[in-house]
Amino acid sequence: MNIKDCYLKKNQDFQKVYRKRQTNGNKTFTLFYKRNNMSHKRVGFVITKKVAKAVVRNKIKRRLREIYRDHFDQLKEGFDYVFVVKTQAVDLDYQALERAFLHVVKRLNK
Repeated sequence: MNIKDCYLKKNQDFQKVYRKRQTNGNKTFTLFYKRNNMSHKRVGFVITKKVAKAVVRNKIKRRLREIYRDHFDQLKEGFDYVFVVKTQAVDLDYQALERAFLHVVKRLNK
């Protein structure tokens, strides 16, 4: 499976995950997730305009995609995940963002 095929792209896919209402989170992210009845996992990142200007939002998304690639195997197969970024993420460097990501994933896998 190509990692590029493991991203949520369509709005209807995001809405299905939101409607299921299974959540987890910390100060940096709110994580929505649901079973997707597929053999692979998919992930999406959401950063609203309230968080920051476009340049900063895009930088955070690039970092999150890289963190996801590095820790791809830590998320369970067969689920859709949507990470909603909170305003606290703007002040974080790469390592802190990675720690926050791993914290949410670890709480999810308990």
